[in-house]
Amino acid sequence: MSSIRLTEFSHGGGCGCKIAPAVLSDILARSPLGVMPKELLVGNASADDAAVYQLNESQAIVATTDFFTPIVDDPTDFGRIAATNAISDVYAMGATPIMALAIVGMPLDKLPVEVIGQILEGGASVCAEAGIPVAGGHSIDVLEPIYGLVALGVVDPARLLRNDRARVGDVLVLGKRLGVGVLSAALKKGQLSSQGYAQMIASTTQLNTPGPRLAMIDGVNAVTDVTGFGLAGHLLEMCRGAGLRAEVGFDTLPLIDEAVHFARQGVATGASNRNWNGYGASVELDPSIAPWQQTLLTDPQTSGGLLVSCAPQAVDAVLACFHDAGFDGACVIGEMAQGEARVSVR
Repeated sequence: MSSIRLTEFSHGGGCGCKIAPAVLSDILARSPLGVMPKELLVGNASADDAAVYQLNESQAIVATTDFFTPIVDDPTDFGRIAATNAISDVYAMGATPIMALAIVGMPLDKLPVEVIGQILEGGASVCAEAGIPVAGGHSIDVLEPIYGLVALGVVDPARLLRNDRARVGDVLVLGKRLGVGVLSAALKKGQLSSQGYAQMIASTTQLNTPGPRLAMIDGVNAVTDVTGFGLAGHLLEMCRGAGLRAEVGFDTLPLIDEAVHFARQGVATGASNRNWNGYGASVELDPSIAPWQQTLLTDPQTSGGLLVSCAPQAVDAVLACFHDAGFDGACVIGEMAQGEARVSVR
Protein backbone atom coordinates (compact mmCIF):
# COMPACT_ATOMS: atom_id res chain seq x y z
CA MET A 1 0.00 0.00 0.00
CA SER A 2 2.94 2.35 0.62
CA SER A 3 3.67 2.39 -3.13
CA ILE A 4 0.21 3.67 -4.02
CA ARG A 5 0.04 7.35 -4.99
CA LEU A 6 -3.58 8.50 -5.02
CA THR A 7 -2.82 11.55 -7.16
CA GLU A 8 -1.70 9.29 -10.02
CA PHE A 9 -5.28 8.12 -10.45
CA SER A 10 -6.74 11.57 -11.08
CA HIS A 11 -6.39 14.18 -13.84
CA GLY A 12 -6.81 17.00 -11.31
CA GLY A 13 -6.94 17.31 -7.57
CA GLY A 14 -8.97 18.93 -4.82
CA CYS A 15 -10.95 22.03 -5.70
CA GLY A 16 -8.65 22.45 -8.69
CA CYS A 17 -10.76 19.86 -10.53
CA LYS A 18 -13.82 22.11 -10.42
CA ILE A 19 -15.50 22.95 -13.71
CA ALA A 20 -14.07 26.26 -15.00
CA PRO A 21 -16.07 29.36 -13.93
CA ALA A 22 -17.18 30.38 -17.43
CA VAL A 23 -18.23 26.84 -18.34
CA LEU A 24 -20.12 26.42 -15.08
CA SER A 25 -21.97 29.70 -15.62
CA ASP A 26 -23.01 28.55 -19.08
CA ILE A 27 -24.22 25.21 -17.73
CA LEU A 28 -26.24 26.81 -14.94
CA ALA A 29 -27.72 29.38 -17.34
CA ARG A 30 -29.13 26.50 -19.38
CA SER A 31 -30.53 24.66 -16.37
CA PRO A 32 -34.23 25.09 -15.52
CA LEU A 33 -34.94 26.70 -12.17
CA GLY A 34 -37.67 24.24 -11.25
CA VAL A 35 -39.85 24.72 -8.18
CA MET A 36 -38.82 27.73 -6.08
CA PRO A 37 -40.86 27.74 -2.84
CA LYS A 38 -40.84 30.84 -0.68
CA GLU A 39 -39.15 28.85 2.06
CA LEU A 40 -36.04 28.49 -0.14
CA LEU A 41 -34.03 31.42 1.17
CA VAL A 42 -30.89 30.68 -0.86
CA GLY A 43 -30.70 28.73 -4.11
CA ASN A 44 -28.65 29.03 -7.29
CA ALA A 45 -29.32 32.71 -7.96
CA SER A 46 -26.38 34.17 -6.00
CA ALA A 47 -23.74 31.44 -6.50
CA ASP A 48 -23.67 31.08 -2.73
CA ASP A 49 -21.96 28.34 -0.74
CA ALA A 50 -25.04 26.31 0.23
CA ALA A 51 -28.79 26.07 -0.18
CA VAL A 52 -30.95 27.29 2.70
CA TYR A 53 -34.54 26.20 3.41
CA GLN A 54 -36.51 27.86 6.19
CA LEU A 55 -38.37 25.53 8.55
CA ASN A 56 -39.87 28.09 10.95
CA GLU A 57 -39.19 31.57 12.32
CA SER A 58 -36.01 30.56 14.12
CA GLN A 59 -34.65 27.62 12.12
CA ALA A 60 -33.45 26.97 8.59
CA ILE A 61 -31.69 23.96 7.11
CA VAL A 62 -28.40 24.58 5.31
CA ALA A 63 -27.49 21.92 2.74
CA THR A 64 -24.39 21.55 0.59
CA THR A 65 -22.32 18.90 -1.15
CA ASP A 66 -18.67 18.87 -2.12
CA PHE A 67 -16.39 16.13 -3.40
CA PHE A 68 -13.25 15.82 -5.49
CA THR A 69 -10.35 13.67 -6.62
CA PRO A 70 -7.17 13.32 -4.51
CA ILE A 71 -5.01 16.36 -3.86
CA VAL A 72 -2.51 14.31 -1.81
CA ASP A 73 -1.29 10.71 -1.85
CA ASP A 74 -1.90 9.84 1.79
CA PRO A 75 -5.42 8.32 2.02
CA THR A 76 -6.16 9.55 5.53
CA ASP A 77 -5.07 13.08 4.69
CA PHE A 78 -7.19 12.99 1.51
CA GLY A 79 -10.25 12.05 3.54
CA ARG A 80 -9.59 14.73 6.13
CA ILE A 81 -9.12 17.46 3.51
CA ALA A 82 -12.24 16.52 1.55
CA ALA A 83 -14.41 16.43 4.66
CA THR A 84 -13.07 19.74 5.98
CA ASN A 85 -13.71 21.35 2.62
CA ALA A 86 -17.31 20.10 2.44
CA ILE A 87 -18.24 21.22 5.95
CA SER A 88 -16.74 24.66 5.26
CA ASP A 89 -19.74 25.64 3.14
CA VAL A 90 -22.02 25.18 6.16
CA TYR A 91 -19.79 27.38 8.30
CA ALA A 92 -19.66 29.99 5.53
CA MET A 93 -23.43 30.45 5.87
CA GLY A 94 -23.08 31.10 9.61
CA ALA A 95 -24.63 27.71 10.36
CA THR A 96 -23.82 24.95 12.81
CA PRO A 97 -23.23 21.53 11.21
CA ILE A 98 -25.52 18.72 12.35
CA MET A 99 -24.66 15.68 10.21
CA ALA A 100 -23.03 14.47 7.01
CA LEU A 101 -23.50 11.85 4.32
CA ALA A 102 -20.48 10.33 2.58
CA ILE A 103 -20.00 10.46 -1.20
CA VAL A 104 -17.64 7.69 -2.28
CA GLY A 105 -16.45 6.73 -5.76
CA MET A 106 -13.48 4.37 -5.95
CA PRO A 107 -11.68 2.31 -8.65
CA LEU A 108 -12.13 -0.99 -6.85
CA ASP A 109 -9.82 -2.82 -9.24
CA LYS A 110 -6.92 -0.47 -8.40
CA LEU A 111 -7.26 0.50 -4.74
CA PRO A 112 -7.11 -2.02 -1.87
CA VAL A 113 -10.04 -2.01 0.53
CA GLU A 114 -7.64 -0.95 3.30
CA VAL A 115 -6.75 2.25 1.45
CA ILE A 116 -10.41 3.10 0.83
CA GLY A 117 -11.09 2.50 4.50
CA GLN A 118 -8.35 4.96 5.46
CA ILE A 119 -9.94 7.63 3.26
CA LEU A 120 -13.28 7.14 4.99
CA GLU A 121 -11.63 7.10 8.41
CA GLY A 122 -9.94 10.41 7.64
CA GLY A 123 -13.27 11.98 6.71
CA ALA A 124 -15.00 10.55 9.76
CA SER A 125 -12.29 11.94 12.05
CA VAL A 126 -12.95 15.47 10.80
CA CYS A 127 -16.70 15.03 11.23
CA ALA A 128 -16.04 13.91 14.80
CA GLU A 129 -13.96 17.06 15.32
CA ALA A 130 -16.90 19.10 14.01
CA GLY A 131 -19.18 17.23 16.41
CA ILE A 132 -21.33 15.56 13.76
CA PRO A 133 -21.98 11.97 12.63
CA VAL A 134 -21.51 10.49 9.20
CA ALA A 135 -25.09 9.26 9.08
CA GLY A 136 -25.00 7.46 5.73
CA GLY A 137 -23.95 7.98 2.15
CA HIS A 138 -23.57 6.38 -1.26
CA SER A 139 -20.72 4.60 -3.02
CA ILE A 140 -19.98 3.59 -6.63
CA ASP A 141 -17.18 1.95 -8.61
CA VAL A 142 -15.52 4.59 -10.84
CA LEU A 143 -12.27 5.20 -12.74
CA GLU A 144 -10.88 7.92 -10.41
CA PRO A 145 -10.98 8.09 -6.60
CA ILE A 146 -13.66 10.54 -5.47
CA TYR A 147 -14.58 11.41 -1.90
CA GLY A 148 -16.61 14.11 -0.21
CA LEU A 149 -19.69 14.83 1.86
CA VAL A 150 -23.20 16.09 1.82
CA ALA A 151 -23.10 18.42 4.82
CA LEU A 152 -26.19 19.66 6.65
CA GLY A 153 -26.48 22.42 9.22
CA VAL A 154 -28.97 24.66 11.00
CA VAL A 155 -29.07 28.44 11.30
CA ASP A 156 -31.36 31.17 12.56
CA PRO A 157 -32.63 32.88 9.37
CA ALA A 158 -32.05 36.24 11.05
CA ARG A 159 -28.34 35.38 11.38
CA LEU A 160 -27.87 33.76 7.98
CA LEU A 161 -24.66 34.82 6.24
CA ARG A 162 -24.74 35.24 2.47
CA ASN A 163 -22.19 36.17 -0.17
CA ASP A 164 -24.25 38.95 -1.78
CA ARG A 165 -24.85 41.40 1.07
CA ALA A 166 -21.61 43.42 1.07
CA ARG A 167 -21.95 47.19 1.48
CA VAL A 168 -20.00 50.24 0.35
CA GLY A 169 -17.19 50.94 2.80
CA ASP A 170 -17.01 47.37 4.09
CA VAL A 171 -13.61 46.04 5.06
CA LEU A 172 -12.49 42.67 3.65
CA VAL A 173 -10.96 40.10 6.00
CA LEU A 174 -9.47 36.78 4.82
CA GLY A 175 -9.20 33.92 7.30
CA LYS A 176 -6.53 31.62 5.81
CA ARG A 177 -3.29 32.02 3.91
CA LEU A 178 -3.29 31.51 0.13
CA GLY A 179 -1.21 29.10 -1.94
CA VAL A 180 -2.64 25.62 -1.41
CA GLY A 181 -3.05 25.01 -5.14
CA VAL A 182 0.56 25.90 -5.85
CA LEU A 183 1.69 23.53 -3.10
CA SER A 184 -0.42 20.74 -4.57
CA ALA A 185 1.17 21.32 -7.98
CA ALA A 186 4.64 21.18 -6.40
CA LEU A 187 3.67 17.98 -4.60
CA LYS A 188 2.63 16.35 -7.85
CA LYS A 189 6.02 17.31 -9.33
CA GLY A 190 7.80 15.75 -6.35
CA GLN A 191 9.24 19.13 -5.30
CA LEU A 192 7.30 19.94 -2.12
CA SER A 193 9.32 19.83 1.11
CA SER A 194 8.11 18.05 4.23
CA GLN A 195 7.58 21.45 5.86
CA GLY A 196 5.52 22.64 2.89
CA TYR A 197 3.43 19.48 3.03
CA ALA A 198 2.82 20.00 6.74
CA GLN A 199 1.68 23.58 6.08
CA MET A 200 -0.61 22.38 3.32
CA ILE A 201 -2.24 19.76 5.55
CA ALA A 202 -2.55 22.16 8.47
CA SER A 203 -4.37 24.70 6.29
CA THR A 204 -6.65 22.31 4.43
CA THR A 205 -7.76 20.41 7.54
CA GLN A 206 -8.49 23.46 9.70
CA LEU A 207 -12.25 23.66 10.09
CA ASN A 208 -13.75 27.11 9.45
CA THR A 209 -15.43 27.06 12.85
CA PRO A 210 -15.54 30.89 13.22
CA GLY A 211 -18.55 30.93 10.84
CA PRO A 212 -21.35 30.70 13.46
CA ARG A 213 -19.55 33.21 15.70
CA LEU A 214 -19.16 35.63 12.81
CA ALA A 215 -22.92 35.43 12.28
CA MET A 216 -23.42 36.83 15.78
CA ILE A 217 -21.27 39.93 15.15
CA ASP A 218 -23.23 43.02 14.17
CA GLY A 219 -21.76 44.55 11.04
CA VAL A 220 -20.74 41.29 9.36
CA ASN A 221 -22.57 41.76 6.08
CA ALA A 222 -21.34 39.05 3.71
CA VAL A 223 -19.25 35.88 3.92
CA THR A 224 -18.05 33.21 1.51
CA ASP A 225 -15.27 30.64 1.53
CA VAL A 226 -12.39 30.82 -0.93
CA THR A 227 -12.08 27.52 -2.78
CA GLY A 228 -11.68 26.36 -6.37
CA PHE A 229 -12.08 29.70 -8.15
CA GLY A 230 -9.33 31.33 -6.09
CA LEU A 231 -9.47 34.57 -4.12
CA ALA A 232 -10.16 36.72 -7.18
CA GLY A 233 -12.98 34.49 -8.39
CA HIS A 234 -14.85 34.18 -5.11
CA LEU A 235 -14.39 37.86 -4.33
CA LEU A 236 -15.77 38.65 -7.77
CA GLU A 237 -18.88 36.58 -6.93
CA MET A 238 -19.26 38.73 -3.81
CA CYS A 239 -18.90 41.88 -5.93
CA ARG A 240 -21.47 40.76 -8.49
CA GLY A 241 -23.95 39.79 -5.81
CA ALA A 242 -23.74 43.22 -4.16
CA GLY A 243 -23.16 45.27 -7.33
CA LEU A 244 -19.95 46.71 -5.88
CA ARG A 245 -16.25 46.96 -6.61
CA ALA A 246 -13.56 45.33 -4.45
CA GLU A 247 -10.17 46.95 -3.95
CA VAL A 248 -7.39 44.69 -2.70
CA GLY A 249 -3.74 45.35 -1.88
CA PHE A 250 -1.60 42.38 -2.90
CA ASP A 251 1.00 43.13 -0.23
CA THR A 252 -1.69 42.70 2.44
CA LEU A 253 -2.58 39.15 1.38
CA PRO A 254 -1.62 36.33 3.77
CA LEU A 255 0.51 33.87 1.76
CA ILE A 256 2.10 30.51 2.47
CA ASP A 257 5.85 31.13 2.19
CA GLU A 258 6.69 27.98 0.25
CA ALA A 259 3.83 28.68 -2.16
CA VAL A 260 5.38 32.06 -2.95
CA HIS A 261 8.69 30.31 -3.63
CA PHE A 262 7.13 27.91 -6.13
CA ALA A 263 4.87 30.51 -7.72
CA ARG A 264 7.93 32.65 -8.46
CA GLN A 265 9.36 29.62 -10.28
CA GLY A 266 6.23 29.33 -12.43
CA VAL A 267 4.64 26.39 -10.61
CA ALA A 268 0.84 26.51 -10.90
CA THR A 269 -2.17 24.27 -11.38
CA GLY A 270 -4.00 24.11 -14.68
CA ALA A 271 -7.05 25.41 -12.84
CA SER A 272 -5.30 28.71 -12.13
CA ASN A 273 -5.12 29.51 -15.84
CA ARG A 274 -8.69 28.27 -16.40
CA ASN A 275 -9.84 30.57 -13.62
CA TRP A 276 -8.14 33.58 -15.18
CA ASN A 277 -9.55 32.77 -18.61
CA GLY A 278 -13.01 32.55 -17.07
CA TYR A 279 -13.11 35.83 -15.16
CA GLY A 280 -9.90 37.75 -15.85
CA ALA A 281 -11.77 40.38 -17.88
CA SER A 282 -13.41 41.49 -14.62
CA VAL A 283 -10.17 41.71 -12.63
CA GLU A 284 -8.00 44.83 -12.89
CA LEU A 285 -4.34 44.28 -12.04
CA ASP A 286 -1.96 47.12 -11.35
CA PRO A 287 0.91 47.07 -13.89
CA SER A 288 3.27 46.25 -11.02
CA ILE A 289 1.55 42.88 -10.41
CA ALA A 290 3.87 40.12 -11.65
CA PRO A 291 2.72 36.83 -13.25
CA TRP A 292 3.53 34.86 -10.07
CA GLN A 293 1.27 37.21 -8.10
CA GLN A 294 -1.55 36.68 -10.59
CA THR A 295 -1.08 32.95 -10.08
CA LEU A 296 -1.70 33.31 -6.35
CA LEU A 297 -4.79 35.45 -6.94
CA THR A 298 -6.36 32.75 -9.12
CA ASP A 299 -4.87 29.77 -7.27
CA PRO A 300 -7.59 27.21 -6.42
CA GLN A 301 -7.82 26.90 -2.65
CA THR A 302 -8.93 23.48 -1.52
CA SER A 303 -10.60 23.95 1.86
CA GLY A 304 -9.65 27.63 1.85
CA GLY A 305 -10.46 30.36 4.33
CA LEU A 306 -13.55 32.43 4.98
CA LEU A 307 -13.73 35.80 3.24
CA VAL A 308 -15.64 38.38 5.28
CA SER A 309 -17.08 41.73 4.22
CA CYS A 310 -17.84 43.76 7.34
CA ALA A 311 -18.44 47.30 8.54
CA PRO A 312 -15.27 49.10 9.75
CA GLN A 313 -16.50 49.06 13.35
CA ALA A 314 -16.76 45.25 13.25
CA VAL A 315 -13.20 44.59 12.05
CA ASP A 316 -11.64 44.15 15.50
CA ALA A 317 -14.33 41.68 16.55
CA VAL A 318 -13.98 39.73 13.29
CA LEU A 319 -10.20 39.47 13.60
CA ALA A 320 -10.52 38.44 17.25
CA CYS A 321 -13.00 35.75 16.23
CA PHE A 322 -10.47 34.28 13.80
CA HIS A 323 -7.42 34.64 16.02
CA ASP A 324 -9.17 33.12 19.05
CA ALA A 325 -9.94 30.06 16.93
CA GLY A 326 -6.30 29.63 15.88
CA PHE A 327 -6.39 31.35 12.47
CA ASP A 328 -3.14 33.25 12.88
CA GLY A 329 -3.03 34.31 9.22
CA ALA A 330 -6.35 36.17 9.29
CA CYS A 331 -5.97 39.80 8.25
CA VAL A 332 -7.51 42.77 6.43
CA ILE A 333 -6.92 42.60 2.65
CA GLY A 334 -9.05 45.40 1.18
CA GLU A 335 -12.43 47.08 1.02
CA MET A 336 -15.66 47.30 -0.95
CA ALA A 337 -16.36 50.45 -2.92
CA GLN A 338 -18.98 51.96 -5.18
CA GLY A 339 -18.54 51.01 -8.82
CA GLU A 340 -18.92 48.32 -11.45
CA ALA A 341 -18.74 44.77 -10.13
CA ARG A 342 -15.00 44.14 -10.51
CA VAL A 343 -11.97 43.21 -8.46
CA SER A 344 -9.09 45.70 -8.48
CA VAL A 345 -5.67 44.60 -7.19
CA ARG A 346 -2.90 47.07 -6.64
